[in-house]
Amino acid sequence: MKIARPKPPDDRAELDARLLEAEAALRAIRNGDVDAVVVTGRKGTQVFALGDAKNDYRALIESMNEGALTLTADKMILYANQCFAKMVKYPLEKVIGGDFRRFLSPGGLEVLDLRLERLEGSGAKFQVLLTTSNGSQTPVQVSIRRLAGNGATRATISMVVTDMTEVRRTEEMLRALTHRVVQAQEAERGRVAFELHDNITQLICASLFRSQALADKLSPRDGSTKNDAIKLREMLCKTAEEVERISHNLGPNVLEHLGLVAALGDAGTEFENRTGVSVKLVCTLLTTRLSNDIELAFFRILQEALRNVEKHASAQHVGVRLSRQGEFVQLMINDDGIGFDVDRRHAKRSGRASLGLLSMSERASCLGGTLKLRSNRRSGTEIEVLVPLNRKVAVAV
Repeated sequence: MKIARPKPPDDRAELDARLLEAEAALRAIRNGDVDAVVVTGRKGTQVFALGDAKNDYRALIESMNEGALTLTADKMILYANQCFAKMVKYPLEKVIGGDFRRFLSPGGLEVLDLRLERLEGSGAKFQVLLTTSNGSQTPVQVSIRRLAGNGATRATISMVVTDMTEVRRTEEMLRALTHRVVQAQEAERGRVAFELHDNITQLICASLFRSQALADKLSPRDGSTKNDAIKLREMLCKTAEEVERISHNLGPNVLEHLGLVAALGDAGTEFENRTGVSVKLVCTLLTTRLSNDIELAFFRILQEALRNVEKHASAQHVGVRLSRQGEFVQLMINDDGIGFDVDRRHAKRSGRASLGLLSMSERASCLGGTLKLRSNRRSGTEIEVLVPLNRKVAVAV
């Protein structure tokens, strides 16, 4: 009886099979179908988790103090971290897969759509209010960037959301401090104006009368002595007028008694008479007086703007327009002067003009408003001040 011996394995066939198995494993690894690889070697069986880098990345995202999201093109949330879920006060499972737009007000939706339309490679930042599950609103800064994904189910937008509550609280504290500083400045200006008007002006007027009496006593035969007395009287008269002007600018009684429009017109007329630069004032009809803070801020901003025009602009014409824009009041000041490089001036932050611009900006800011400056060399300067009539109304940035 013959015993059949098994044929020796075909080494080439076995190698081909192992090669096919290895290629299949590599394809699975590349496609993300494999989470771990088990390798048996001299050190025994070892497990390598292929998602380690991804897991580390997720751990980093989850440890952030900022919300992180990825969205599809139609604003569906594909991924969100726990921080964002806490911001909107929803469980994470009710955030992922939902529509991001439900957390935004209509105004916030408009801002988001506008920024996405204009989005460039460097991304964009803007501030909106997030609506939480209990109906409250949280101020946030949103940073967005486009991703390379294609298709309706792929992430096309990455987003980082920063809670601005503490920042806004700090801004409010600084704004309140600035307001108190401005109030202290105005109180001191009022005191100085009173001292000038009631004390210095009286002394100058008394000296003016004495010089007039002296000039009257001198006869034409006294020659140069009488001429000196007359010149002294004229000098004292000009000094009294200048002190009165300074006193008037320090404590504008016209603003208090007649309102902002009259005060702006008075300031423009005084500037025009003194410098020869024409000032055209256009004011839309305001049905009621503005608050004292707004009126005083606009008056001081115009004063500072005219001072800069006089010292730096070499302008021939200045235009001033006061109008109401919905829930805001707007003051526009423009001149046809030589202009300047705004970016360069902001970078230097030095000189009287820069301090003046900073003062104007702070006055607008402490009222919850904004001041925008537009200028170029040889093309004049335009200042736009926009202040909300109601402090609860936010100025879009």
